[in-house]
Amino acid sequence: MDLIELDIVFFKFINKSLANSYLDIIMTFCSTRGYLFLIPFLLLLLWQVFKTDLEKRKIITRNVIYGLFLTLLSFSLADWLSNELKYHFQRIRPCIDMVDVRLLVGCTESFSLPSNHSANTIAILSSLIYYSRKMVYRWAIGYLVVVAFFIVLSRIYVGVHYPSDIISGGLIGLATSFFMITLARLTLFNTKINIYRGYFLFFLISISIFRIYYIQQGPINLSSDEAHYWEWSRRLDLSYYSKGPMIAYLIHFGTSLLGDNVLGIRTMAVLFSILSSLVIYKLVLEMYGEKSAFICSLLFHIVPLFATYGVIFTIDSPFIFFWILSLYLFWYAITNTQADSSDLKPWILLGISVGLGLLTKFTMLFFFICGFLFLLSTDKKWLLKSYKPYLSFFIGIACLSPVIIWNLQHDWVTLKHTFGHLKLQTGLNFSLKSFFEFIGSQLGIITPIIFFSGLISLFKNKDEKLKYSFLLFFFLPIFLFFLLKSFHGKVQANWAMPAYISILIAYSKYFDNISNTTFRGWREHASKSLYILGILIAFLVTAISHYPEFIKLPTKFDPTSRLKGWDKLGLEVGRIYYNLSKQSEVIIFSDSYQVSSQLAFYIKGHPKTYCVNLGRRMNQYDLWESMNNVIINNDKIYNAIFVRIGNTEIPSEILESSENFEKKVLTLYDKKNQVLRQYSIFILYNFRGVKTPKPTTF
Repeated sequence: MDLIELDIVFFKFINKSLANSYLDIIMTFCSTRGYLFLIPFLLLLLWQVFKTDLEKRKIITRNVIYGLFLTLLSFSLADWLSNELKYHFQRIRPCIDMVDVRLLVGCTESFSLPSNHSANTIAILSSLIYYSRKMVYRWAIGYLVVVAFFIVLSRIYVGVHYPSDIISGGLIGLATSFFMITLARLTLFNTKINIYRGYFLFFLISISIFRIYYIQQGPINLSSDEAHYWEWSRRLDLSYYSKGPMIAYLIHFGTSLLGDNVLGIRTMAVLFSILSSLVIYKLVLEMYGEKSAFICSLLFHIVPLFATYGVIFTIDSPFIFFWILSLYLFWYAITNTQADSSDLKPWILLGISVGLGLLTKFTMLFFFICGFLFLLSTDKKWLLKSYKPYLSFFIGIACLSPVIIWNLQHDWVTLKHTFGHLKLQTGLNFSLKSFFEFIGSQLGIITPIIFFSGLISLFKNKDEKLKYSFLLFFFLPIFLFFLLKSFHGKVQANWAMPAYISILIAYSKYFDNISNTTFRGWREHASKSLYILGILIAFLVTAISHYPEFIKLPTKFDPTSRLKGWDKLGLEVGRIYYNLSKQSEVIIFSDSYQVSSQLAFYIKGHPKTYCVNLGRRMNQYDLWESMNNVIINNDKIYNAIFVRIGNTEIPSEILESSENFEKKVLTLYDKKNQVLRQYSIFILYNFRGVKTPKPTTF
């Protein structure tokens, strides 16, 4: 008898042989309302708190709150892991797979192995037992054990789970509870480390686990930039049309480990958010101490601008890490280099860090400008007479050599794109609209209180001149550049991102100062309250941006709406693609690189896609093999699928490229049944390719 047969034998024994009318009532209640058995235990716990004297009550209350919070985290983690494994194993429930099951409750269509009921019950009750073991009587602990036994057993008795589902679920519950208990002991309750460091480590690990959960279970697809950079990662090169190669290498690394899926791409965002947080903690720790470091690291994860790139993996995730790392190395270098010192290590590492940042985003060039102005304006100007800063500069530029070589081979298209992006060729313009749009966007991504309070904190922080100048000169040149640029044309909200690291540090330091001050008047109290409110608002905005449906945000105001629906488009176009593939070779293309990239990712099998020029500016697809060459070099009949955003007519260039066509309009809706967007899908028969001119704009 194998394990599966043994599993069925035990299932039938519990489900049928033990059956009687009394157990039917008890087990049905345990299965559907078992959580009610927790109420007597929680009331007992509450009574134990209130019957103690006032001095001990505060300590016990704190411990109870910690215990309940960690129990909730254990439950959440167990529930998520069980769901992930359930859809991995895809085992059919006995109430569906077997014909003679005694079914006492509803039988859902979700999979069976492992049991979420079992995992959640064991995670909750084992955590409660651990955290309350010294506060309640032994019989109360025994009560919880009996409750756990009957709840998990009831799932077999009522006919919805096999015994192995229950056992595996219980093991998951125990494992997640043990993990959270161990994590808390090593961080929150570890007396060997600073309390703020313990809080920081616990928060960092918890938020990282949540982000992995959100990537797997959240409501958003890849952004178009993520899908496009993933396309780059399938064609590794020295550089690319608009950016350096770092983003492609990192995505290639992530997908090589975890596969060509959303987690494979976005796990790098979680990793770089962790690394950025660790380095900024180290930097602020050396500048201002543990409490300021904790506050700053907390802000880094809850301010909308930076929180976004803990989930979305575009160039800004690794870029901000290299910026923070370079800040730390530069601070270390200037504070530890003496006139007669021969130690070049920090300056070499600084050059490498800046160079890797340049391979990620060219905005990293601001680091050289900010660093030079800082040295020129402080008592560290003597370093400009040393070769060490210049060594860092030349190492950084040397790291950029792959981009330079690639551009030599491709007619300097990256430079042309950068000039086109900044609209330098249009001459001097003046636009109040773009200026106010820039200011509004900064208030949105930083939140108003942190934006203005951070600015005030930055300019108030003059007690230690070197630190004040360090923060000021790594903020002001960047912010002023993009502020002035906004009068000339549109500035994207995230372009000034590195400047706000200085704002976060200044905000954290000032908040630390006022929290340690003995207040004598309403102004001091108001100031502290304002800074706390700033943190709460930032958290609230970030939470809503993750789950905008909580406030029923209209689709046109929902910032995540452009990240939804791409999987459904891929499913529909994929269905058409595989039906056409039975008849002939098929080309998939669009006139938008965003659509082409998303189709390549979300169509099953990740087929090669193309992007045709119908009057757009140049993009990376124009530098890869064109679909016309594919058709010419293969003596085969081709059909094609052409996809455009919106309900549009077929362009004349496309109409002339095939014998006939069909048009389908795909309308996508969100959960509120509001229209996300429409797509026109044109099926082109006997497709001959499209003759279009090379792009003339960049």
